[in-house]
Amino acid sequence: MPERIRAMEQMLELTEEDTVTPELLDSQVQKAQEQLLQLRRQQEQIEKQKRELEELSRRQEELERGRAEMTDKLTRSLVVLEREAYETQKKLEQLRATRESFGQHLEILEGIDPKAWNPADLHRELSRALSTVDDARAEFSQQRSRLQAIATQDAENVSLPEAAPEVVHGGGERSFGQWVLIGFALSLPLIAVGLMSLLIFWWMAKG
Repeated sequence: MPERIRAMEQMLELTEEDTVTPELLDSQVQKAQEQLLQLRRQQEQIEKQKRELEELSRRQEELERGRAEMTDKLTRSLVVLEREAYETQKKLEQLRATRESFGQHLEILEGIDPKAWNPADLHRELSRALSTVDDARAEFSQQRSRLQAIATQDAENVSLPEAAPEVVHGGGERSFGQWVLIGFALSLPLIAVGLMSLLIFWWMAKG
């Protein structure tokens, strides 16, 4: 661009020394207009490149912010999920052990048959049966307390960082603690039937 300015100055100097004619003047004006038009085009091109560079810089900054933000959130979320997975595994193991224990006690209770007892050993058989009921009751109370503790812990929601507006879930979903309580409630009738049967057999044997 400095070269074009010097060329224009040289042409102006030549016009001062030479005789100024209308043709020469028109020629110089036309050249000046062409150079001015070219400068304007160059200016527009430079401004366009400037806007493109600014947009590129803005997007790069957006990328860095977004990557840093999601890296932090995903890292913290993985820690939370690992902890919850470990706790959930412990809960499942406790549920399996409770189910197996309840099944064993129920099988023993259902196996009690006062009609098959020898009348001579009635006192001993009855004491043994009552001891079996007491064992079942103690195990039931112990496991019930553990299940209630699990349900209380599970009531706390898994806290993950938010990456989007919160989505309201439908009312049909149940938490892990609710399923534990449902399974426990479904097992209660079987236990109650076993205890009731034992009491009836004991009453019949006593009578």
